Amino acid sequence: MRTSFFEIFKIGIGPSSSHTVGPMRASRQFVHSLAETALLPRTARISTDLYGSLALTGRGHGTDKAVLLGLLGEAPDEVDPACIEARLESLRQSGILLANGTHEVVFSESRDLVFHTTETLAAHSNGMTFAAFDAQGELLERQTYFSIGGGFIRREGETAVSSEARALVPFPFSNAAELLELCQRHKLLIWQLALRNECAWRTEPEILSGIQHVWETMDACVERGLHTGGILPGGLKVRRRAQALACRLREQGNDSLAALDWVNAYAMAVNEENAAGGRVVTAPTNGAAGIIPAVGRYYRDFVPGANSEGLKRYLLTASVIGVLYKENASISGAEVGCQGEVGVACSMAAGGLVAALGGSNDQVEYAAEIGMEHNLGMTCDPIGGLVQIPCIERNAMGSVKAINASRLALHEEGPHKVSLDQVIETMYQTGLDMQTRYKETSLAGLALNIIEC
Repeated sequence: MRTSFFEIFKIGIGPSSSHTVGPMRASRQFVHSLAETALLPRTARISTDLYGSLALTGRGHGTDKAVLLGLLGEAPDEVDPACIEARLESLRQSGILLANGTHEVVFSESRDLVFHTTETLAAHSNGMTFAAFDAQGELLERQTYFSIGGGFIRREGETAVSSEARALVPFPFSNAAELLELCQRHKLLIWQLALRNECAWRTEPEILSGIQHVWETMDACVERGLHTGGILPGGLKVRRRAQALACRLREQGNDSLAALDWVNAYAMAVNEENAAGGRVVTAPTNGAAGIIPAVGRYYRDFVPGANSEGLKRYLLTASVIGVLYKENASISGAEVGCQGEVGVACSMAAGGLVAALGGSNDQVEYAAEIGMEHNLGMTCDPIGGLVQIPCIERNAMGSVKAINASRLALHEEGPHKVSLDQVIETMYQTGLDMQTRYKETSLAGLALNIIEC
């Protein structure tokens, strides 16, 4: 284990963790490196080349905006979403980019931000190259980055994290079987083991405060979405639906399935906020950001006896499941399709909910397995390259599926045939076998067969 809770749950902005958060982090890291190596004062121009899925769906996913914000020195968790458009308009009008927030360089979007829609870099579909030039046009520095899902980035040439780094935690594990064995040997629940491992990197008060901040950010996103109407940006003219659904539910009172109606509203509220470029938590990606908050709200609002301790168990357990997918497979829609986004979030929420409800470690593992098993093969085919259709409704469906998976697991006490490790491996192999055009390119599926209007 070498991935923290706070990497699985990162605070950022919409609409995409791989196409918005990752590129912003990469471009920001590039200008920071120029400053650190004293190349920034000599820089007169910076260019960005986008490849693969970043080029094909980048405009719909806000990649152009994200790159520019990162070059300006902005971070996804700090930038004010309300100020983004004004800042970018000022940049485009002036033709001057304040690199790293300190150094002026000339900027022409048509020349300096290029979408290579017919080229893909070998290492990953989400590739981008940054270059800095001096006043004479001589190359000062060139770096290539890959946005590998969930806002994680990797610079070309960087070595992978060593096994020694993983050994820093008191309970290292590399798969679900090892995780369960460690928990049994040390008489720990999964969330307890996760907390002890996190303490290798932060103090416990810092961790608990951070978990609370993550939940409050998720909850605030739900509330904004439930109270905001109108049309989403991007040209599809998709109507926000969560606000109207919540109003109807308040007026009509509760029926036997009202809780599921609210879960739908919670999930869509978050992903409508994400589609509008609002503040969200990657969980583990932006495209699937509604599932963890929606299932968390289901627990808090509809389960008798729910409390903050249960939410802590929920989020810590979900994070560990996310780590298993991130380190053994992928959470990138451009690499394995939407099974790596909504499927993983569903699996995380299912296992986390079992933990919140007091289930055993084996039941957590079973729920997580069910959550992914019934999302295998899901393609990523957003219409118009926008994180709207089918993404918003898909989060609602994934949330309900996670709740059902947890209920199925809680009614079982014996062994089951398919393990979580087996379904993670199956998901990854399925993703590798999937045709590229079904992996966040908008070249197939709904994106091809539905007219954008």
